[in-house]
Order: sequence, then C-alpha cells, then structure tokens
Amino acid sequence: MNRITKLFAEATEPILNVYATAGYPNYGDTMTVLNALQAGGVDIIEIGMPYSDPVADGETIQQSNQVSLDQGMSVAHLFEQLKDMRQTVSVPVLLMGYINPVLQYGVEAFCKKCAEVGVDGLILPDLPMAEYESEYQAIFEQYCLYNIFLITPQTTDARIAQIDAISKGFIYMVSSASTTGAKTGISSDQETYFKRIESMNLKNPRLIGFGISDRASFLKASESAAGAIIGSAFVKLLGQAQDLHAEIVDFVQSIKGKK
Repeated sequence: MNRITKLFAEATEPILNVYATAGYPNYGDTMTVLNALQAGGVDIIEIGMPYSDPVADGETIQQSNQVSLDQGMSVAHLFEQLKDMRQTVSVPVLLMGYINPVLQYGVEAFCKKCAEVGVDGLILPDLPMAEYESEYQAIFEQYCLYNIFLITPQTTDARIAQIDAISKGFIYMVSSASTTGAKTGISSDQETYFKRIESMNLKNPRLIGFGISDRASFLKASESAAGAIIGSAFVKLLGQAQDLHAEIVDFVQSIKGKK
C-alpha cells in the first residue's frame, strides 16, 4: 500500500504536511531538514524541486528556489541526496515542482528514480489533467506514484468531480486564488469555499494549503479537511534558523500541539 493511503486510513488527528525547498538553506541541508521534520512529528514531507520560474509560489518560496539553484541544485542532484532517504525517513514524501524539469529529465526515467529512492507522489501544478490522463497516468501508476491535483475556489464542481475521479491519496485544496505565502487567519469567503467542497462528499480526503502558518490556522483549516499544508512559514524559518535541527523540531511540535 502506498504510504499516503496508509497514513490517511490510520490517522486519528489532523495531518500536517510541511513543504521544504530542496537544497535550502544550504545545498547539503536536504536530508538534515527531512530528518528533523520527521523527528518533530510531521505526517507528510513535501520537497520542492527548485525551478527558475515557480509561478504558483510567493516571494518567500521563490527566493528559496533561487538560492538553491544558485548553489547548484538540480533534479539529478536531488535524487542523489535522497538515495538513502528510506534508511531514516518513514513518513510519506512528495516531490513538488513544475513539469519542465521533469520533461527534461524524461518522465519515465524520473518516475523510475522516484520509485527507487522511495518517493510516494508528485505535485505538478502546471501539468494539465487531460495531458496527465492521456500521456503519463500509466507511467505514474506503473511506479506506484500518486499525482496530487490542486483545486482552488475558482475550480468548477464539474472539474473537481473529474479530479476526484482520477485522484489517489488526497486532493490539495488551495485556500485562495493567490500565490503561496503565509497569511493570517481564514476569511469568511474561504470558509464558504471549504463548506462547498465538503458538501460534495468527495471520495478523496483533502489537505488545505496556502496561508497556513501556525497552530491556530492549522486547526481552523483542519475543521474542513483531513489536515493542512505549511510552506512559506516553514521556508522562512529555514532561512533564519541558527540551529536547523532543533528549530525545525520545535516548529513542527508547536503546530502539532506537542510542546
């Protein structure tokens, strides 16, 4: 069973997915960050593959992408860093990024490498659903990789139903139509959107992302979904941390209410 399916089947409290840019703050920090996230009690780790034009991301994540690229990070280097990942990391791991670097690497070669290092799924916001179905779904399934789709407040009910039908694992529910970034609070418009999706009774669980930054927003989002995703707030911490391992553990435990 894919680790993601197992997690959602067995979870007894809200699921915390934390995003970290590969090779940030320093090129060699990827596994340090992953191990610290697991030590803190994170449920899913989402690794961002640095890209020169991360259109869905806000300033904090864009800057981390650039720092990582400037230090020499690439898809090939990331796979090298992750080659022994499953010796220490047991939680589900996703790679998040854009389709261009995957196409350059070769889709089948990329999926094969993901399976080899123990990646459970991919989030590729700019991969069209129709193209995924016609070109890549069979390859993803051959290597037991879940393709995680995003929905926004502007996504129609018909499209959400389509996404739900071909999805496995969970659906990434973007809380607003803007780019990523730590914002404060959940607005009434967002709550209306959350309720609309809830009323659709989708077969896949949902995680809410964009604007989740602390325990309060994590718990609020989790009232309308299986859990939530934190990105910019964590990347900001990485950029400022003096003691990477200790501060990551502390951050995750504060979100999970374990402190």
